[in-house]
Amino acid sequence: MALATRFGNNSNNFRQNTPLDNNQLFNIAPSIFAVEPHESRSARYTYIPTITVLDGLRKEGFQPFMVAQSKSRIEGKSEFTKHMLRLRHASDITNSEANEIVLINSHDGTSSYQMMAGVFRFVCQNGMVTGDVIEDIRVRHKGNIVDNVIDAAYTVVNDFDLVKNSIAGMKSTILLPEEKEIFGEAALSLKYDESPISVNQILNTRRYEDKNSDVWSSFNTIQENMIRGGQRGRNANGKRTTTRPVQSIDNNVKLNKALWILADKMQQLKNGIAV
Repeated sequence: MALATRFGNNSNNFRQNTPLDNNQLFNIAPSIFAVEPHESRSARYTYIPTITVLDGLRKEGFQPFMVAQSKSRIEGKSEFTKHMLRLRHASDITNSEANEIVLINSHDGTSSYQMMAGVFRFVCQNGMVTGDVIEDIRVRHKGNIVDNVIDAAYTVVNDFDLVKNSIAGMKSTILLPEEKEIFGEAALSLKYDESPISVNQILNTRRYEDKNSDVWSSFNTIQENMIRGGQRGRNANGKRTTTRPVQSIDNNVKLNKALWILADKMQQLKNGIAV
């Protein structure tokens, strides 16, 4: 099953339930295959194409299941812009909630190699980023980049038990109706100064599996509604509007991380864990 979608006007993305091949990656993110860095980079910039790093990760059993690339309005930068891959290890491909490594890079100076932990939930095709459960790792464009990125990938993988514990805590923590409303209000404030939609709308479930009152179900409902958009409301001037999908790689990661942190802190507070 393939899902071709858009984060918004600033990027394209594509995901499917089997590993992506190079042709699929190139169609969405040609900057992964750039043969040289953008002209703005200095001689100190060690250039290793992202595809070379990906090939190294593939040899270690990591496969890409999602790809995205940002657009650029600056002439000549479109082949070097920020791109994102979400990868899974061969040992963790078919679970109902698959651990993923989120890899971000660019060849125009807007990003080092960034590695962070993510989770993909098959029932709703949600791709999440795990907040501050696992520390992000950055690899600068210097030195032995391929080996450094592979080491970073295994560092993330070795900490996935922390993610598992966070999810277990969310699943075992029940929210009262008024607590779900507080969760929804706080989540909306992460994206909007004045929300065009109501708390009830952001808490409206799209599938039976999310009708439970635990933190994990509420978090997934809110995350899907906010990331995908498409809900009708009214703007600050009272005019009808429809919420938009989250617009860029940066905004997608930022909002995903913030929502995870919010959900994790809520379950900790409910369980009397110091935060």
